[in-house]
Amino acid sequence: MSAHHQVASMTGFARADGSGHGHVWTFEIKSVNGRNLDLRCRVAPGFDALEPVVKAVVPQRLRRGNVNVTLTVTRTGTGGELRINRPLLDRLIALGNELGGVAEKPRLDALLAVRGVVETIEDTDLGDAREAVEAAMAVTLNETLDRLTAARFAEGDRLVRVLTEHLDEIARLTEQASRCASLQPEAIRHKLRAQVAALLDAIPSLTEDRLAQEAALLITRADVREELDRLRAHIAAARDMLSKGGAIGRQLDFLCQEFNREANTLCSKSADVELTRTGLSLKAAIEQLREQAQNIE
Repeated sequence: MSAHHQVASMTGFARADGSGHGHVWTFEIKSVNGRNLDLRCRVAPGFDALEPVVKAVVPQRLRRGNVNVTLTVTRTGTGGELRINRPLLDRLIALGNELGGVAEKPRLDALLAVRGVVETIEDTDLGDAREAVEAAMAVTLNETLDRLTAARFAEGDRLVRVLTEHLDEIARLTEQASRCASLQPEAIRHKLRAQVAALLDAIPSLTEDRLAQEAALLITRADVREELDRLRAHIAAARDMLSKGGAIGRQLDFLCQEFNREANTLCSKSADVELTRTGLSLKAAIEQLREQAQNIE
């Protein structure tokens, strides 16, 4: 199966590392369900140039999902130069002298431990190497996206298996509903006779026309064959989508709403315990299908 026909889940995580020119970096990408593609990006200070790269590349690879991209960078080697904050140190020494009578003079190591006295100068100024480092980081970004895509497809394969099981269950229940005793022609005729007799009993003056109308209404209410046919058509459509693959999440979500509509009508038309029970099981199976379908890109 070629990649673009596979089904991808919107859920996945991937990371990849790179290094060069005295820096080590890591890209992490996490994606979860979302109605559209919602991209958030956090890059290490001094590497803002990578943000537009992320925003250009990710939409080419992912269609939907809430996606978080993080780039962390550490310097190797010197780890930044140390600088003493002289004005602060001088103020602390002066303060120590002022309080000299009250307490002993502070020792140098105590002074150096005060926050802000010793500062690290992070050298994010890469000079000539900046372009090379940014290009190398872009390569790492693509590597991370490759891994994420693979993870999303693997999860997608699992989802297809689960969705197929739910569809099998919906198909089984649809056939079970169609075999309900109350839906057999003889049962419908018998029930209709009883209802028409009850009608004539209640309103003896009913005209032939009015009686025919009422009878037609009763037949329509008792007949769920249309709903069952539509359910079968939806099952076939869903199976077709899963076999063709691609970005089918939205279509599948819409189809689940259609499934639900038919199951609701089936339950509301049912005047029979057996059919109602099957209808409720159908609704539960459809809800499970919908929950899983929401994970699909």
